Amino acid sequence: MSKLNLKNIHKTYRNGETVHALKDVTLSFNECEFVSILGPSGCGKTTLLNVIGGLDQYDEGDLLVNGESTKCYADADWDAYRNHSIGFVFQSYNLIPHLSILQNVELALSLSGIGAEEKKRKAREVLRKVGLENIMQKKPNQISGGQAQRVSIARALVNDPDIILADEPTGALDSGTGLRVMEILKEISKTKLVIMVTHNIELAREYSTRIVELLDGEVVSDSLPAAAVEDTLIFTKPEQKKTSLSPIAALSLSFQNLLTKKSRTFFTSLAGGIGIVGVALVLALSGGLSAYMGGMQSDALSGYPISISTAEENALTGTKPDYVRYPGADILYRDDESEYTTSHTNVLTGEYLDYIANLETALPGSVNSIAYSRGVRLDLINLVPEKQIIDNTFITTGVEEEVGVMGMGSTYMQVMPEHTDFILAQYDLIGSGSRLPVNENEIILVVDEYNQMDVDFFNKLGIHNGINDYKLTDFIGKSIAKVLPNDVFYTEKDGLYLTAGPEDYDRLLHDPAGIYLTVVGVLRPKPSAAGNYFNEGVVCTPALTQWVLNQATTSQIADAQAVADYDIHTGLPFEDDETKAKQMRRLGVDPLPTAIDIYPVDFAANDMIMDYLDTWNTDKPDAEQVVYTNNATTLTSVTGSLISTIYYALIVFACISLAVSGLMIAIITYVSVVERTKEIGILRSIGARKQDITHVFEAETLIIGFIAGVIGIAISGLLTLPINAAILQTAGVENIAGLGLIQIILLLLGSMVLTLAAGFIPAKLAAKKDPVVALRTE
Repeated sequence: MSKLNLKNIHKTYRNGETVHALKDVTLSFNECEFVSILGPSGCGKTTLLNVIGGLDQYDEGDLLVNGESTKCYADADWDAYRNHSIGFVFQSYNLIPHLSILQNVELALSLSGIGAEEKKRKAREVLRKVGLENIMQKKPNQISGGQAQRVSIARALVNDPDIILADEPTGALDSGTGLRVMEILKEISKTKLVIMVTHNIELAREYSTRIVELLDGEVVSDSLPAAAVEDTLIFTKPEQKKTSLSPIAALSLSFQNLLTKKSRTFFTSLAGGIGIVGVALVLALSGGLSAYMGGMQSDALSGYPISISTAEENALTGTKPDYVRYPGADILYRDDESEYTTSHTNVLTGEYLDYIANLETALPGSVNSIAYSRGVRLDLINLVPEKQIIDNTFITTGVEEEVGVMGMGSTYMQVMPEHTDFILAQYDLIGSGSRLPVNENEIILVVDEYNQMDVDFFNKLGIHNGINDYKLTDFIGKSIAKVLPNDVFYTEKDGLYLTAGPEDYDRLLHDPAGIYLTVVGVLRPKPSAAGNYFNEGVVCTPALTQWVLNQATTSQIADAQAVADYDIHTGLPFEDDETKAKQMRRLGVDPLPTAIDIYPVDFAANDMIMDYLDTWNTDKPDAEQVVYTNNATTLTSVTGSLISTIYYALIVFACISLAVSGLMIAIITYVSVVERTKEIGILRSIGARKQDITHVFEAETLIIGFIAGVIGIAISGLLTLPINAAILQTAGVENIAGLGLIQIILLLLGSMVLTLAAGFIPAKLAAKKDPVVALRTE
């Protein structure tokens, strides 16, 4: 069976007029022969070569490789076919000018995913075979035409393809050099199929084993036809490794190109750097201002939230007597708050909760966190009996009915706020691999500044002896408890719901409905923290709270308690309405929060939040008002209008400069695409995918972005010196402007993202270029 077969191939071009380049071409080729395609200009020779090589796609018919149809080939299959099965030799050599001879030959191997050492070895070996071992490090413009054509042959051979396609390989060479190239191709044809397009009839007759003549897109003669493939074909995709240009190869290719245009690269990077200067100055000033104006306030308020609670009576303030401030008389007054205050119990309705939930929208940037406490019961079994560990789980020897009740009566189980940056500003993560919890099955331990936790907490976990034998890191990555849903933890018997006991341990431990709680880290207050957001104990995620609420509100015991006027556990009537209300909350019948703590970002936000809460009470009767407790001492916030003006002016400047820089980079990247069009065609001819072309130009923009970031950061660092001197002179504040390591890294990444975005459209346009058209571009 022939290795390569064309069956009734048709190819038509429609570009203003219809041109039938190939008409019903049927040809079969043997595995090892030297075939010359002859015919006048425009007869379809090069089109036929491009169709065989997968650079151009046929419209009708079929191309068969090893008896398999290519009709089902996707772009990636054609790319792999060109890389593994085809080697192109072009009349104009088509070498990439900014790469060395060795790098040009290695490029096809880079697409095959071959390692660096093996790639160099193979490239050197094939260059030696064509007699070019002494010029490997030269650039294409430093060698002769004959040498360049031999480099092209070496590149075609380096991946050991089955088929070599040569398009007028001697057309640009003198007769002596052309003969040497023909000798090389003839030698290659002893082990491979060589198909050559040429106008030179004498060379074709002397070196070819077979001559095929075309006229007006049709085969008019074939000196030695090969046996045709059978009609029964396999329509499957090839089992060949897909091509892919590695990120390092893409970066190297683009870096080599940029080195040939040093001046333009510098000025392009400088343009991008101007945009980064504006952003860097904003970050430098905002960082200093935040540290000076907001850091202390946020720390202080972390331990003193605005609290709203239903658990106890709150004072509803009336009109306080109008005393004279700082009296001069030598007299002592008695103050009786009961004369102007009345007790009040808050009722948190769904409407009020929506009002609180809208606080961050109404006052954006004013809240560090809003914490909700709920009375729903959290049922756990412990898994920690005296430091026994199996795999990643502490194993248990008993059942603990309850570690605590979330939001009521427990100081050990707390909920992580949504704004975790606020927590990390107050606490350090202790221990290798320590991180904040994210998922419903993850928790984090909180210790005090002495690495202490209350002994009662250890008792609840089942650790009664040898507490000091533990290390902080002993718990990280270990499951210490299992949360159980109501329908698993409670058993109905004679109309009452009984709590699980030790005899139920095996059932509870292996019940798939529960959630194992795994410790993912340890938190400890920072030395600079002015307050503590958490108590010592365990912090879970809001996702766990929601899971507990979801299963509790739909549980059988909740449904039963909702209709019963007695305690569903004991069968006894409730002592009073408040006792019943607590039971309803504990079982999830009433999912509403029992308390809300609001943590302002600073004292100015503290005042705005109080005004927001007071607005709710406007025109409402006393019974419907919701009273809060402000645990923080109100201080006057310091704001500098001049600094704010500079800050916003810099933002505007940064946005404008970024937009201008991005536009300039996009234009210059497109110019680069135009300049490198032929290189695009070369890469596609050796098997590069469309996305590989995109990656090449993305790599170029990333390099420019990195250089731009370095330039922008350097200029910004110099500018902070006079800025700090001016602010110190006028306001007495030291080092208000400065860039930290994280900000520098972010600026570098931001600069690279900016240039990447700016070059996105040009890079996509490059990938869409027709490889046949690209190869013809000069």
